[in-house]
Amino acid sequence: MPKLTLDTPVQYLKGVGPKMAKRLGKIGIKTIRDLLTYYPFRYKNFALKSPIAQVQEGETVTIQGKIKEIKNEYTKTGKTIQKALVEDETGTLPVVWFNQPFLTKTLAPGISVSLAGKIKRFNYQPTLISPEYEILSPRKSSYQYQEIHTGRLVPVYSETKGINSKYLRKIIAQALKETKEIINEIFPRQILVKYNLIPRRQALEKIHFPESKAAAEAARHRLAFEEMFLIQLQALERRLSWQKGKKSFWTKLSSPQESLAPFLKSLPFSLTKSQKKAIKEIITDIKKPKPMNRLLQGDVGSGKTIVAAAAAYLTVKNGFQAALMAPTEILAFQHYQTFKTLFSPLNIPVEIISHSLRKETKKVVKITIGTHALLHHEEVFSNLGLLIIDEQHRFGVLQRGKIIQQMAQRQGFFPHLLTMTATPIPRTVTLTLHGDLDLSVIDELPPGRKPVATFVVPNEDREKCYRWLEKEIKEKKIQAFIVCPFVEPSETLETVKAAKEEFKKLQEKVFPNLKLALLHGRMKGKEKKAVLEKLQKGKIDILVSTPVVEVGIDLPNATVMIIEGADRFGLAQLHQLRGRVGRGERKSRCFLFAENPTQKALIRLKALETIHQGVKLAEIDLKLRGPGEIYGLKQHGFPKLKIATFTDFALVSQAREAAKEFINTDPLWQKKITHWKADIPAILPN
Repeated sequence: MPKLTLDTPVQYLKGVGPKMAKRLGKIGIKTIRDLLTYYPFRYKNFALKSPIAQVQEGETVTIQGKIKEIKNEYTKTGKTIQKALVEDETGTLPVVWFNQPFLTKTLAPGISVSLAGKIKRFNYQPTLISPEYEILSPRKSSYQYQEIHTGRLVPVYSETKGINSKYLRKIIAQALKETKEIINEIFPRQILVKYNLIPRRQALEKIHFPESKAAAEAARHRLAFEEMFLIQLQALERRLSWQKGKKSFWTKLSSPQESLAPFLKSLPFSLTKSQKKAIKEIITDIKKPKPMNRLLQGDVGSGKTIVAAAAAYLTVKNGFQAALMAPTEILAFQHYQTFKTLFSPLNIPVEIISHSLRKETKKVVKITIGTHALLHHEEVFSNLGLLIIDEQHRFGVLQRGKIIQQMAQRQGFFPHLLTMTATPIPRTVTLTLHGDLDLSVIDELPPGRKPVATFVVPNEDREKCYRWLEKEIKEKKIQAFIVCPFVEPSETLETVKAAKEEFKKLQEKVFPNLKLALLHGRMKGKEKKAVLEKLQKGKIDILVSTPVVEVGIDLPNATVMIIEGADRFGLAQLHQLRGRVGRGERKSRCFLFAENPTQKALIRLKALETIHQGVKLAEIDLKLRGPGEIYGLKQHGFPKLKIATFTDFALVSQAREAAKEFINTDPLWQKKITHWKADIPAILPN
């Protein structure tokens, strides 16, 4: 057997072997490290030890004594009951298990045992029902703990077929014993003291086998801090790696604010304080010798596009190109229309490139809008100075890096990078996942934007809602969206409405006298473009769509949004969807229909009726659902945390502070990060 290290396959641990290792692999346990960091999600409190004579009915207790007698009894239905009598120096107590006939051989008379469970009345007398058990050996235990299943706070783990908590406790105790000398501390003493952290080895012991709730909490805090520290360290490493040795073209730029004046003067409105602040931060970045790497975060309709356009104008006026990349053709087309409107009066041409909307030209233009198809048309770019990526979380971090590297290799310098998102992200998550970016936040809406009145509507009021909508469209000439979760009906979710089917029903039976259109992601680019043009010209009353309208449609005449299957969406996404209306001066409304809402789902949806700030809604979802469910794990690069949580802002902030301190004070930090890679949760999507 090989000498154990934390990277040793778990099958070489005593009590495991190839067969059990295969089962453990199904719950992510492949190495000794995986096993030790497979943390319990709760504890059974079996800490109360009592003499048999003092046990009380209803209490959860541990007793220790000898098996006096044990037997199997068979019921009329063919099931078995195991009845035992246990004695200590104070008395005897009946013990009962159900359908475990092997126990009569395991727990033979005369064996010393520790039993933990609840005292209940059985056959008219107090009895210990279905207790956890372990045999007490007169010799020294093979573990460092005499009892691991009874007589203490007993850990409970997530289980799978063939792997239960009792087995996990057994092999974890074994692993802790055999790795006592190889679990090394990663924090210097000053960090342990400053953040009140117990040593790593002690934390791993106490998280699995704590002697008290306080010990378990101290262990949990230490391990959560470590997990978040390692993620923050990786984010900070990315930031330093991004800037190291990279040069931009703006190093000699002077008076950028004056250069921007003609653009600002051409706008038919005044900028908000938040927009001005974001532009100032961008100007500060582009005057530095390092390329900008900034995230612009703002609610739906907050005016991020104008800030991006200002940066693009500044780029063009200094003799370089700007490009904006969007994740969908709908959003790219919307940006194209907006940029065209903004830059036509300034005689700056704008072109769009996508797989299906590309214009037949190979000329080099100053401002280019497109989807990821931009990457396949390198001939368009000769001196790209600014790359803007909208809804950046839809592009993987590695994909984003690849784009930048390609551009830099071709032209000999790195473009500035401005990424944008309307997805409301809680501050803790931003600090963690976007720690390699500088952050600008637009936290106010332009003047005149009114909150969208939102209502959770019971299904029995659906017809009333439809008739009201029809009247609004006919009398006030407004437009509306009806959003369905899916394109096609789902075999497993029969009650959830699908866009194609719903469009047909609504057009033929519900609104036969109105003009309806269908929009979804599977349509060809030219079809989408045709629908959007009709919509903009007012030739469509109701657009039936999938969540593809979540971003990219700016329709001032739209005042009503109906969302089907609302309980299937996160609050942040619902907030973005309702942001498609309320862009004009008229009052707008959003109606939420849920198919089979649970009480928890209704509580979530009701939050939309009173809260209109996206980040606040995202924080509610973070607490109720977790980041993976809100944003998706693979698509958006969220780490699957083992023990830390994004809802603990103090922990996230302190871990980030500690990571910065570590980098600034330890000259060997890069070597140490390489050594710790196995402990760092993967947060970079492929």
